[in-house]
Amino acid sequence: MSARSDPALEVLLLPFVQGALAWPQRGGALFLRAREGWPLHQRAWPGLVAEQSYKPEADALQRSGIEVNASHDGGARHALVLALPPRQREEARALLAHALARCAPGGRVVACAANDEGAKSAQADLARIAGPVASLSKHHCRVFWTAPLDAPADPDLARQWREADAPRPVVAGPGGLRFLSRPGVFAWDRIDAASALLAERLPQDLAGRAADLGAGWGYLGHALLTRCPGIVALDLYEAERRALELAERNLAGFAARVELGFRWHDVAAGLPERYDVVVSNPPFHAQGRAARPELGRRFIAVAAQALRPGGRLWLVANRHLPYEAELAAGFASVRAVAERDGFKVIEAVKEGGR
Repeated sequence: MSARSDPALEVLLLPFVQGALAWPQRGGALFLRAREGWPLHQRAWPGLVAEQSYKPEADALQRSGIEVNASHDGGARHALVLALPPRQREEARALLAHALARCAPGGRVVACAANDEGAKSAQADLARIAGPVASLSKHHCRVFWTAPLDAPADPDLARQWREADAPRPVVAGPGGLRFLSRPGVFAWDRIDAASALLAERLPQDLAGRAADLGAGWGYLGHALLTRCPGIVALDLYEAERRALELAERNLAGFAARVELGFRWHDVAAGLPERYDVVVSNPPFHAQGRAARPELGRRFIAVAAQALRPGGRLWLVANRHLPYEAELAAGFASVRAVAERDGFKVIEAVKEGGR
């Protein structure tokens, strides 16, 4: 059980703890974007099933004994649907509309968000598609819930919001390429400047079996396979399943030439394979806004462990991030290749190579 502070999770369950709402005795409860934390273990929550597409959170929930689905399981409906909407507005709207679709007749939707992460907007959005909602506030968070529902108050708008989460060609790449993306994944509507810089600098002589750590919707993997004909296999590791599904579609054109693997995986846990090449634009945030430079340091350590002797890591990072110690510990040679727009590209080579 996690003891970390999670005010939104605590406040989400507050109406049930205080008795303002009754937990359903039948019909089950579905928790969308569930997170592990002590509020889930302060009492029994009969029939609770979680959905979480972010691998570290899904693993934490399973370790605590909670049943987890990685993604939407189709038509199953529940007497109660809980949700923790994300910050990104379109993604949050899609989640609330999906919550309504998963709510059984006579059931309720209950959602919570931090005040500085769009609580007021999320409450207004739920009211637009579900009708009047009640709410309470605590710990700078707001929990809000519907009346018992038989159908959305505005079914057309709810459908539009659900459909907005569908993969669609929104990102324009070099040479007129169009990549599929969706709201909420990292750099969902653009090619981020760091990845673009690394893609430009990848040398054409990279060869063998490769891995992309934190692959997102697949831009770096696509660039690697386009520029480097010597790559014979590529595994894409990504913690967010919603992004990995996009990567699989965006790289489908290479499947006839290269062995492709799409791994829903927490890179921080280590890799199961060995590689000749690793590319990465490592995250320095998890799901929150706080900087997490230890994530990037862990990605570097994992890359060093996974590379064969002489293997090469090509990395891009914010220029100010302190990765030098991890690079020096894991690699025989490290060189700065380029700097631009506040980012740095680094090549690091494992001992036993050139």
